[in-house]
Amino acid sequence: MKRLASVWWSLIRFGFRLLYNEMAFTYDLVSVVVSLGEWRSWQRAALKHLPADKRRDILELAHGTGNLQIDLLENGYQTIGYDLSPYMGQIASRKLKRRRLKGRLVRGKAQQIPFPAQQFSTVISTFPTDFIFADETLKEVHRVLTDNGRFIIVPNGVLTGGGIGEKGLEWLYRITGQRGEQSTSIRDFFTQYGFEASLHEERCKRSIAQVIVARKIP
Repeated sequence: MKRLASVWWSLIRFGFRLLYNEMAFTYDLVSVVVSLGEWRSWQRAALKHLPADKRRDILELAHGTGNLQIDLLENGYQTIGYDLSPYMGQIASRKLKRRRLKGRLVRGKAQQIPFPAQQFSTVISTFPTDFIFADETLKEVHRVLTDNGRFIIVPNGVLTGGGIGEKGLEWLYRITGQRGEQSTSIRDFFTQYGFEASLHEERCKRSIAQVIVARKIP
């Protein structure tokens, strides 16, 4: 049984690796399908938690195909997108150019953020993989945030309509490990990294977006 589970999770990880790399061109379509059209609403739920002051830079970790970069720029924020995948970078760059938006995209690992300490008022990430809770990532985010700066994460969206399709997708999320039970509270987990965290639920049309807001403690 353990061997079978190991093989299953290897296949899941391989599938996600393809989706974020060689198959990145399918990402937008896949995200619409698996969320029944709610994906962009889940992403935009993070915008409600941004600071009112738009003069300081915002760093987006794992910018993906660039949709949130577009939202941030069109709302007047100064932003830098950061992603390890060159495929995602190419797609995001094309999107920004089509809209004549001057985006700043940088390639690299979240565990090694190449920016000075306290540069960003906010670090934001929507639907990242498990790297976002890695020890090295959280230490780097803490370093580049200003005092009282916010680390905003949208880890999940939950469909609420109750239809057959939605129930099927919820089952799919569970078997791919995206509905796992937390072994510790969000508050306790982030406290050890110097953050004060809270979980928010933002209602969308047919779903609820879960948003973690972690404030850097001075």
